[in-house]
Amino acid sequence: MRLILAIGAGSFIGGISRYLLSLFIQNRIDTTFPFGTLTVNILGCFLIGVVFGFADRGNMSQEWRLFLATGILGGFTTLSAFSNETVGMMRDGQFWYALSYVVSSIVIGLVATFIGIMIVKIL
Repeated sequence: MRLILAIGAGSFIGGISRYLLSLFIQNRIDTTFPFGTLTVNILGCFLIGVVFGFADRGNMSQEWRLFLATGILGGFTTLSAFSNETVGMMRDGQFWYALSYVVSSIVIGLVATFIGIMIVKIL
């Protein structure tokens, strides 16, 4: 139960941080391109690399890893988890799985978003 609460608290922190940082950046740039979201996604990918770098060295407990990676960074951006999983597959020599994961996540994700929008429009 303690781990679940730590992940939940981290998600709370990450979600609010994502919103505030994205809004802060987007309000300072006069464009419709989503620089706020892009910044959050890239920063999240970098930070999850840092977290798992420390975890791989044995410098981090499971509780801290779950709080930081699954909680805060999971709430901040799921792109960070996607990126870390893909790098893990590549590091393990599973290049076909990594490529399949990237392509299917992006293509199927876009198609699913489109279908969701269309279903709501029909209803």
